[in-house]
Amino acid sequence: MDIPRFADLLAGRIGTITIDPDGAQQIDAPPTGAILSGSFNPLHAGHLGMATAAATLGGVPVAFELTVRNVDKGALAAADAARRAAQFAGLAPLVLSAASLFVQKASLYPSRVFVIGYDTAVRLLDPRYYGGEPDLRAALDQLRAANCRFLVAGRLAHGRFQTLADLRIPVGYADMAESIPEQMFRADISSTQLRCGH
Repeated sequence: MDIPRFADLLAGRIGTITIDPDGAQQIDAPPTGAILSGSFNPLHAGHLGMATAAATLGGVPVAFELTVRNVDKGALAAADAARRAAQFAGLAPLVLSAASLFVQKASLYPSRVFVIGYDTAVRLLDPRYYGGEPDLRAALDQLRAANCRFLVAGRLAHGRFQTLADLRIPVGYADMAESIPEQMFRADISSTQLRCGH
């Protein structure tokens, strides 16, 4: 799969590239509905199950978002992004963005629900990604101002299934997140485990 405007995306000249299931590409026109972000290396049944549960709970379609610049790992190469994007052919819309933090995503997708797993929620609430606790609160304020919310799926971590209830959410922001009930979705699988052959 070729992504002609990939360099423009990384350089910030455009905000998003949406790739439809049929391969058609649109610039700065993300689909409506909730957004499930990930690295999709590889895409697996857990991602698809979480999207299905979120669509059922929220009553809106869920699009996937591949972030081509990761806050921990840097930028993807064009060929790697194309390989990951190809997994969605004929399956679901995929949005590519270079917004590595959710506070950046809020400007691209205002008034959206972000569908995330417990491990992503831990990073979302980690002050070290913002420069400290006051800046984390400022970021959450920006997300609230953009009318963005979170739907959080539980995850097996450290030998225990951890959920939204296990997160340390700063006082005053708990109303921004809702849990996906375990009976609706649980998948003890990860891309890392799949890459390692587990």
